Amino acid sequence: MGIFQKIFGSRNQRELKKLQPIVDRINNLEPTLKAKSNDELKAMTPEFKRRLDKGATLDEILPEAFALVARPACAGPVCGTTMSS
Repeated sequence: MGIFQKIFGSRNQRELKKLQPIVDRINNLEPTLKAKSNDELKAMTPEFKRRLDKGATLDEILPEAFALVARPACAGPVCGTTMSS
């Protein structure tokens, strides 16, 4: 490992460090999304579209959109939870 890599980290470590705040935002949204009904979750898609139409960027809605799709995708035995928990 070179001296620059020791000081600045590997390219992979720098990329992970850059993405960590997004991951934290996604994880912080989980309790809010768990409390929503299926109809409320479905209503979020048009809301994302409305925000994009008003000028929001994909990067701005990314954490919420990812958390939204990850919640039902992670329900069930694969992640050890159920939709009712």
